[in-house]
Amino acid sequence: MRLTNYSDYALRSLIYLAVRPDPSLLANISDIADSYGISKSHLTKIIHQLGQLGYIESVRGKNGGIRLARAPKDINLGVLIKQIEPDFNLVECFAVPVSHNDSEQCAHQTDLPVIFIEEKKNKSLGCVISPACQLKSVFFEALTAFFNVLERYTLADILNNEDELATLLFR
Repeated sequence: MRLTNYSDYALRSLIYLAVRPDPSLLANISDIADSYGISKSHLTKIIHQLGQLGYIESVRGKNGGIRLARAPKDINLGVLIKQIEPDFNLVECFAVPVSHNDSEQCAHQTDLPVIFIEEKKNKSLGCVISPACQLKSVFFEALTAFFNVLERYTLADILNNEDELATLLFR
């Protein structure tokens, strides 16, 4: 399993905002991008989504910027990743074939952003062994275990070396 750079940069941005010497002061996207050596334009999209999701607060204007909108102890890593990753289709067959009426019910049951595809009469959907393959249940079990671990941690849990992180970020 590999998370996208999008998730990586989102987590890094939250870490940056959490370890600022004065977290109530506003930061800006350029500072975060420069600290990590990442693209400011890519980071702008990420910060926007984190704001929409309520993880960060944006203040507009001349003296504007961003800061955490929640305490680090209130930011669950598993929940965050589920919200920002586009899907978790580890292999082609992970796109679950369902009828349109069942897709919302299945999405609620798995609580994972799994892509649902419409079944087509008499048409093969990807891999020819997909209807009988047991591998996707193994992948689903592994993915569930992955999220069970992530959901045990918050942003606060990964900041126990806050001083060291701040030294590296704010030289």
